[in-house]
Amino acid sequence: MREHDLSGGAEVLARTDLVARLALRHHTLSPEASATLINVSENATYRVDDPATGRRSILRVHRLGYHSEQAIASELDWLEALREEAGVRTPRVIRSAAGTRILAIDGAGGERRHCVMFEHLPGAEPSEDRLVEDFERLGALTARMHRHARGWRRPPGFHRFHWDYDAALGAESRWGRWQDAVGVHGEAAAVLARLDAELRRRLAAFGRGSDRYGLIHADLRLANLLVEGASTPHVIDFDDCGFGWYLYDLGAALSFIEHHPQVPEMIDSWLRGYRAVLPLGKEEEREIWTFILFRRLLLVAWIGTHSAVDIARELGAGYTEGSCELAERYLAGSL
Repeated sequence: MREHDLSGGAEVLARTDLVARLALRHHTLSPEASATLINVSENATYRVDDPATGRRSILRVHRLGYHSEQAIASELDWLEALREEAGVRTPRVIRSAAGTRILAIDGAGGERRHCVMFEHLPGAEPSEDRLVEDFERLGALTARMHRHARGWRRPPGFHRFHWDYDAALGAESRWGRWQDAVGVHGEAAAVLARLDAELRRRLAAFGRGSDRYGLIHADLRLANLLVEGASTPHVIDFDDCGFGWYLYDLGAALSFIEHHPQVPEMIDSWLRGYRAVLPLGKEEEREIWTFILFRRLLLVAWIGTHSAVDIARELGAGYTEGSCELAERYLAGSL
């Protein structure tokens, strides 16, 4: 896997800033409108402020080579369908002055990046002191998304990638190989190799039936939820949506907090919310920690290839060490 293209430091980000400024010219904005970088992960995300109107929006500048224009269009199709057909609050796409959803901007050095403008949704990331309560709402919301995905007639040409074993940890290893990640050597490498083998075995046994595997958000972590009071969370950032196990959405919801002492309560709360909308059998429930560890091992790889991202830099080798502790407990059957 090629190194993340936004990890090249100030020079790469300067080129991305240029693309963002050029993208603004294609929208109905005043000359005073500005784009401020607020996040770098797979893509670069900008807050757009137009002082002439007081309006705020969000501009996403896509990473090179991660998604085709067809795949981006498919993402936008689903998030729009969820809002219109399932009542899930997702950000509206703001079309360009020419009426297009996706811009292809030629920047410095001949780089062509895709850009999409979204409405700015209100709310804030769920707070840690309300995680148990919020996970019940998240479980119900996730089930509504899954129910919609199962019955939705996808548009012709719909294309999104998969989050199966090969794509995540196997031959493709989309976010890099966990074996090459920070802190993976000696005993840590041996423990994670045992975890990898067990995950592969159990996922194969679990199977990919239509009641277990389908179109998912694939990144329903807290940073991609916006909460306003007691209302159902708004869902943002569908950039990783694709085909995977439905329970992967629970594993993703626990990203970076798998060690939290209230995780068992959060899982129970999520299950209550989910089962209020869709059934979930005991066999699926028994594999919840399989999907939590599947996501965790994928994040070990992600941290290793995203050293320029703040959270990856902060977690570093400590996340690998914590992953080994969880892996030992999982393999011993004590989770």
